[in-house]
Amino acid sequence: MSVIVIAFTTLDGITSDPDGRGGTPGGGWMFRHGPEAAAGDKFRLGATLDEGVMLLGRTTWEQFSQLWPGRDDEFSGRMNAAAKLVATRTLTDVSAWSNSRLLEGDLVDAVKRERRDVIVAGSLSVVHTLMAEDLVDEYRLITFPTVVGSGDRLFPAGDSPVDLECVSAEQIGQAVFARYRRAGR
Repeated sequence: MSVIVIAFTTLDGITSDPDGRGGTPGGGWMFRHGPEAAAGDKFRLGATLDEGVMLLGRTTWEQFSQLWPGRDDEFSGRMNAAAKLVATRTLTDVSAWSNSRLLEGDLVDAVKRERRDVIVAGSLSVVHTLMAEDLVDEYRLITFPTVVGSGDRLFPAGDSPVDLECVSAEQIGQAVFARYRRAGR
């Protein structure tokens, strides 16, 4: 089992409001460079999406549950068919998006018990919790040539150093897709 974090990010490490739905001053940066880097399976999840489980926080799940079920392309079909765990303290019903279920108990314990690969999309509070417990094995990042200056960062200032190794990097449109794994894992 591996924990894989996927994220769209800016050059300065901001992950918040990539599509502009949050209404932040710098939001919408993901689409300023064309759709090439955001469409389809750009994170190269493939069978991991089919055989693993997506772990989503409430806000990301709510956004995705409004977006993905209405789409009918091949990748959307895979997203809709994927198993999904929702980490939330407020939702009681996640039936709006197929194959979703509420995460029961403690987040960290649930991830440690999981036998499948865990894909964390968005859900920065979930990511930060797993990072603090040293549970993230791989980061798959699509970095856009934009500097926003403020917002939520994937790697917050003041955190402990983490050594990663670059497994691959490729240009996708104006963005760069890179995979980083924890050194020695």
